[in-house]
Amino acid sequence: MVDDTAPAPPPVTLRRPVSLRRTERSLPIALLRAREAVMGPVREMLAQSPVNEQKWRVLRVLDEEGPLPLTLVADHACLQAPSLTRIMRAMEDDGLVSRVTGTADRRTFIVCITDRGRQVIADHAAASNALFARLEALYGKDKLETLLDLLEDLQAVKL
Repeated sequence: MVDDTAPAPPPVTLRRPVSLRRTERSLPIALLRAREAVMGPVREMLAQSPVNEQKWRVLRVLDEEGPLPLTLVADHACLQAPSLTRIMRAMEDDGLVSRVTGTADRRTFIVCITDRGRQVIADHAAASNALFARLEALYGKDKLETLLDLLEDLQAVKL
């Protein structure tokens, strides 16, 4: 039995109600696709490692910058503070980093890479360098440098 009191379904429209940039030309989607193209091989490289991509970024930042306050580690490694707090506990337990209380402000923590953390970087340096040498060869060194410059410029834009 059919219920005649039910409202009729809305009519199907073939036209999009609003005009948006097509997804293949959407900057956020293009950035995500490019990220996956680069990060997929990085994840494969780290698959047999004691670290995932987030921990790898933390180690790389600390190795390059030296000891940093937790807030700067989060910023430089592109991690949200709550995520970094959770990650940091695991990294300390694994002996990859150490944390000390700040001297000027006892509420802050300074994070340092340990020798074990440096060893993880050393263990993957050749594979990482080979991966990005391949990217340069396939994409072009000049194009890659231009892309990095453009992305750096884009970061400065405040929407």
